[in-house]
Amino acid sequence: MRRHLLSVDDLTTDDVAVLFATAAEMHDVQRRAVKKLPALRGRTVINLFFEDSTRTRSSFEIAGKWLSADTINITGKGSSASKGESLRDTVLTIAAMGVDALVVRHGASGAAQRISEWVDASVVNAGDGTHEHPTQALLDAYTLTRRLGDLADRHVVLVGDLTHSRVFRSNVRLLTRLGARVTVVAPPTLMPSGVEAWAKQDGFATSWDLDAALPHADAVMMLRVQRERMSGGFFPTAREYTVGYGLTRDRLALLGDEVPVLHPGPMNRGLEIAADAADAAQSMVLDQVSAGVAVRMSVLYHLLAGEEPA
Repeated sequence: MRRHLLSVDDLTTDDVAVLFATAAEMHDVQRRAVKKLPALRGRTVINLFFEDSTRTRSSFEIAGKWLSADTINITGKGSSASKGESLRDTVLTIAAMGVDALVVRHGASGAAQRISEWVDASVVNAGDGTHEHPTQALLDAYTLTRRLGDLADRHVVLVGDLTHSRVFRSNVRLLTRLGARVTVVAPPTLMPSGVEAWAKQDGFATSWDLDAALPHADAVMMLRVQRERMSGGFFPTAREYTVGYGLTRDRLALLGDEVPVLHPGPMNRGLEIAADAADAAQSMVLDQVSAGVAVRMSVLYHLLAGEEPA
């Protein structure tokens, strides 16, 4: 692996295989009575989150602590950025304390890339604007491989608010690279601009018809409707969105019991996913959360354990 993880494009297929193999070993740690490895003892990891998060921030914190790293959480609201300090000054101040890695979530696309140019520490992109979320894509693909095995020629359907989704952008790149056939489904107003050219380049399909895509799916991932990022009327009402693009009880019946259902969270129950689907036996939502810790342990391990601290 490179020194940073900013995009899934930073990873080769061999890198992904190594990360998944290590994640499988890290997954075993969760079942131990004492969940602690000495791999990153003496290392310091800062989780720098300028946007709210539950799953990503807590899983990175647990991952660091289980690897024996000193892990510190800093939020935008709790930093000098809330007093008007620039992002660059905030990051340089933290980096000057001798940290080894910065896990960064920021509302601006490209923020993680810029930070990696300012500091010597390793930088992990934990979500930047509507750009990418590489560790989410890794944990989603890892979850699917544990359920389905090799993803080659498996049909994965991604459904929802594609325009505002960094999860979609990272997932479609990684899944197609692993050989999956990917179809993305959304109403026309939530299809990203220029998606047809991108689909042709990366080899995935687009559709406006969820009911036509579901019967042929080997796995379905529902994406959150990000109303906090919407400044206009992307769909008439919540009910109309659910009728057209929600994973309802009736649509769940179209899938069959063996087709896994995923959601990166947080879920808008009753909007993009019904409670019946979220809590179904085939739901892998909690498996994704568990996998998130293992995959992020793997990422931190491969970024930081390769060389001794000065």
